Amino acid sequence: MKVGVLALQGDFIEHVHILQTLGAQAVEVRKPEQLGDLDGLIIPGGESTTFGKLAAEFGLIEPLRAFCASGKPVWGTCAGMIFLAKDVGRNQPVLGLMDVKVKRNAFGRQVDSFEQDLDIPALTTAGNGASRPFHAIFIRAPLLESVGKGVEVLAKLDDGTIVAARQGNLLATSFHPELTPDMRFHKYFLECVGKG
Repeated sequence: MKVGVLALQGDFIEHVHILQTLGAQAVEVRKPEQLGDLDGLIIPGGESTTFGKLAAEFGLIEPLRAFCASGKPVWGTCAGMIFLAKDVGRNQPVLGLMDVKVKRNAFGRQVDSFEQDLDIPALTTAGNGASRPFHAIFIRAPLLESVGKGVEVLAKLDDGTIVAARQGNLLATSFHPELTPDMRFHKYFLECVGKG
């Protein structure tokens, strides 16, 4: 199984290490031609405006849209979630594919970053171990203000704030699973890749 991690900026190397630990071939993607033989793709956290500008500069916007349209699984974490969204509340380069409205930096500044345990039923029903909370790390995180009809909500905070969702082959989390020792979210994604 060959999974790409968009490596323009942000915390891509953490995803690469987890994928390798789980036995997947991980490829750092910086050029359109590197998308050709991938089975799935992760768009990591970072700074969403910079992400969009670099993707546009490297000619990646349309190839990434085409990759997503191919039906292969794509997972965006934090800034990656913003990059996938149709509505980000401002004019910046995004893929505009997932029918969600995102609020950037929804929880405040860097100093307001936090951690919280989440109940995520999809992680247990996908055969990823016992039902236990997933310890999520939120760093200047976005949230999903609303989701379209075809979007499945995977996780919410206690107050009902949506922080993970899936629409067909697109997966989005506002938190950073790659910064924890819990690899269940990556296993879940690789199961999606294996089915794709």
